[in-house]
Amino acid sequence: MLVILPSDAPADALGPLPASVETVALDAPEARDAEFCVLDARQRAEFAERLPDLRALRVVQTLNAGVDWLPPLPEGVALCNASGAHDVPVAEWIVGVVLAANRDLPRHIAAQARGEWDTAGNTAHGEGPGSADLADQRVLVVGHGSIGRALEQRLKAFGTSVTGVAGHAREGVHGPDDLPGLLPDADVVVLLAPATAATRGLVDAAFLERMRPGALLVNAARGALVDTDALVAALHAGRVRAALDCTDPEPLPPGHPLWSAPGVIITPHVAGSSARWRERAYRLAGDQIRRHAAGEPLVNLRRHGY
Repeated sequence: MLVILPSDAPADALGPLPASVETVALDAPEARDAEFCVLDARQRAEFAERLPDLRALRVVQTLNAGVDWLPPLPEGVALCNASGAHDVPVAEWIVGVVLAANRDLPRHIAAQARGEWDTAGNTAHGEGPGSADLADQRVLVVGHGSIGRALEQRLKAFGTSVTGVAGHAREGVHGPDDLPGLLPDADVVVLLAPATAATRGLVDAAFLERMRPGALLVNAARGALVDTDALVAALHAGRVRAALDCTDPEPLPPGHPLWSAPGVIITPHVAGSSARWRERAYRLAGDQIRRHAAGEPLVNLRRHGY
């Protein structure tokens, strides 16, 4: 079985492969006969150009959790994502920005840069209502998959109440129809859903209006889930706060209104970045190659919805 690998795949990253498996780079002439492709999002343009020539392709395994960057695959080609590889860093990023927003750290960092000792909001000095504690907050996770489960595990250690919403209701997780009724009770709304026809523009003016006044919107999914103009308006109105690792447009251009909007934390799509995520993704890809070679069912088969 011929397997396409990124040219910079670390040696032995996949683990031991069956003797019948040979690997090849995407740009090699032999790739046209490959049955299995391990794909990095950085190869999106090259893969789209080469796809019509990959006549033997049966499986595409991405090293990324999101797959909205892929072109449509031919009928009969299975698509699997790297669900699980990014769980730890994304969950930790979300906990980090929620704590930062609760404790108003961006304001304190800005005051430090100015050399100012700003005690506004310090209850020890009797100068404000104080910050929110995670133990007192309710977090709504929209797109409650593997990252959502990792996040819930971490938040529960703080005593936080977590409610999940997914594309299909299941035990302990609500379906999409319940989302509007859940929004008003949430102190934090976390977006982890993929960008699909059902989720693009999900967070519009009506969604933001239903959120609890002052609630925090956290987007660690895709910028396309949020109507940017509606969010900018809600931020300026003081309706909500936001922590964004992805934006629409992305990269966010200089001078865009989001940069200067009040109550927003922005990072440049780095939530899933950690020293070991690629190692975990390649280990998963190796497991998938071994499954396919043995005729066993694959995991992480991509489904629509959230």
